[in-house]
Amino acid sequence: MTAVVDPEFWVRLAGIVLIDLTLAGDNALVIALAVRSLPRRQQLLGRLWGTAGAVGLRLAFIAVATWLLALPFVQLAGGLLLIWIAVKLVLMDGGASDHKVRHGTSLREAIWIIMLADAAMSLDNVLAVAAAAHGDFVLVAIGIGLSLPLVVWGSGLLARLMNRWPAIIWLGGGVLGWVAGDMIVREVVQRWLGEANGWSHAAPAIPAVVIAALGWWAQRQVSVKPA
Repeated sequence: MTAVVDPEFWVRLAGIVLIDLTLAGDNALVIALAVRSLPRRQQLLGRLWGTAGAVGLRLAFIAVATWLLALPFVQLAGGLLLIWIAVKLVLMDGGASDHKVRHGTSLREAIWIIMLADAAMSLDNVLAVAAAAHGDFVLVAIGIGLSLPLVVWGSGLLARLMNRWPAIIWLGGGVLGWVAGDMIVREVVQRWLGEANGWSHAAPAIPAVVIAALGWWAQRQVSVKPA
């Protein structure tokens, strides 16, 4: 049973919140991209339900963190999935936004994208949080719950900024590409090389540049279409 009066409990809780917030910017970016094309009334619902679903998945992953540690190529699979999601996001946003699409379908799709992206991006986070909690699942739930409002607030701010400056969209895709590339490279380095070197630090820039350029190109294609 968790001893909330134990100073060690609060030290671990602070560590979990800090670890979780290190990815808050990336998660907020995914949420903002996923809900940006929704009607304003549904953006909040998309952020709330998508984030809630993502937190549920993260807690489920943490519950089996010991098993995940034994799985080979976890980071590699997560990085590849995140690249696919990042490409889909920049292409969907760069493509024509048809607001005549049924809002319910768009909302479900946004929620699904948020959950998938967070699951892919949170593999390292899950393992770090599980280690910091020392198996205390109540502590994990409290720590992640404390960071949830910050993620939702950050996604709303990003959505408003992207409506004013569309360049944030494809630049954001590049950031997600960097995160995915870093996950893949670290998996490869740990599995086959055993030690990081110069190229491994620069390699994540490749998917970052490619995805950002793809988003820029898709956005440009829309802007040059005849009315």
